[in-house]
Amino acid sequence: MDFVLGGVAACGACFFTNPLEVVKTRMQLQGELKSRGTYQVYYRNVFHAFYTIGKIDGLAGLQKGLVPGLVYQFFMNGVRLGSYAIIESLGYIHTDERVSATKSIFSGAIAGVVGAVIGSPIYLVKTHLQSQSTSSIAVGHQYKHKGMMHALLAIHKQHGILGLWRGASAAVPRVSVGSAAQLSTFSASKELVTDLQVFPEGSWLIALSAGMISSVVVVLAMTPFDVVSTRLYNQPVDHVGKGILYRGFVDCFSMTLKKEGMTGLYKGLGASYFRIGPHTILSLLFWNELRTLYHSYN
Repeated sequence: MDFVLGGVAACGACFFTNPLEVVKTRMQLQGELKSRGTYQVYYRNVFHAFYTIGKIDGLAGLQKGLVPGLVYQFFMNGVRLGSYAIIESLGYIHTDERVSATKSIFSGAIAGVVGAVIGSPIYLVKTHLQSQSTSSIAVGHQYKHKGMMHALLAIHKQHGILGLWRGASAAVPRVSVGSAAQLSTFSASKELVTDLQVFPEGSWLIALSAGMISSVVVVLAMTPFDVVSTRLYNQPVDHVGKGILYRGFVDCFSMTLKKEGMTGLYKGLGASYFRIGPHTILSLLFWNELRTLYHSYN
């Protein structure tokens, strides 16, 4: 049940944050491997990107990749949050009945790795679909998928079963770092807010406050890995499924840093927070409340 509750909580958050995921993906691909001032800027900031995509691709363009996004959230976060919930309930993240930073970071990272590997094929398709746009505002490589199932079948037909896990080398560090930062700071922050007695014991505002603190840490820690992940998943490939732009995670990270500087690794930071921040807050809040509700009846 912990896996189901984690997946449902993440799906609830995804409905609200998917347009921000589309904006984030486009901004991370904009000016790929090009120095500042040498490329056409279609998206000046988060709000301009929203306006541009809505105007040219239509309102439906802001919800591109929603179906694979929901499937990904259910399975990846179901496994990730469910695994962490089990580890937490068994007492493995505590030392002397207090949250241990080391144990919670390690547990969050392990849960993230498992979720990332399982969800990687759907994340691949989601990234392809969210980057697809009208040619006048297109950034990054443009795939021509008609939907989630068409994309999965096309990739499998052309590159085999392993082709569906292309980009997983970036997904593992991305999700493990994000998961470790998110779950460890959420557990510690929830304990801190409870100790301060700012809100009544058991109040949903405790989880909300902890989620808000966690969201800032997650975005700062995760954005460079998120940029690399987006680019690796979206890059064009040759006939054997080998990436044309990057050889792997380290190559993409170093090339982005060399060509675009540190700002390249934090490209779309505002969009990342507007997407990852609310998603972190909502998913952790929903997850906490669903678990509380479930355990109150069992």
